[in-house]
Amino acid sequence: MKFIQDITDFIFVEHRPQKADIIFVPGGNQGAIAVKAAMLFREGYAPLILPSGRFSKPVGHCMIPGYETEWEFLRDILTEQGVPGEAVLEEKRATFTYENAIYSRQVTDAAGLTIERAILCPQACHARRALLYYEILYPDTEFIVCPAVTRGISRDNWFLEDEKIDIVLGELERCGSQFHEILREYGKKKRGI
Repeated sequence: MKFIQDITDFIFVEHRPQKADIIFVPGGNQGAIAVKAAMLFREGYAPLILPSGRFSKPVGHCMIPGYETEWEFLRDILTEQGVPGEAVLEEKRATFTYENAIYSRQVTDAAGLTIERAILCPQACHARRALLYYEILYPDTEFIVCPAVTRGISRDNWFLEDEKIDIVLGELERCGSQFHEILREYGKKKRGI
């Protein structure tokens, strides 16, 4: 059905990898996103990786056994996958996706980095919302989205099981509901208010 394809194309953003200045990994407890970032690093697509994340705000603590932050979890996977520690930047304050982008921008600015092109490695079903937030914080950056399939949710199967449908449509809902204030501020600036 066409509406399923329209939702799929909107949520499951994916590009072919290209050389970039950095790879962003927007937090979470799904190690596959770090594995994907490490693979791209090893293949020479970018010299730096910036995983981001403290824990999920609604939970209030890191749910990954043995870890205080999502950043530490992702960093450990990256280094286990062959990424040198000096290539992994640190951001461990973020508690939701917009903060991943906000605090990542603070890290790259503090390091004096100019990010002309960036690879973004989110969960596949989280690709659009992550991309929107990073584009807000890096308006002059070209983003290449290279997601990882997590929790068995892909563009080919999300509409086949109730739980997967709920997760993907939840992402679609958040793409509307979480951008109200940002769009209102944007509109005010455009109107000169």
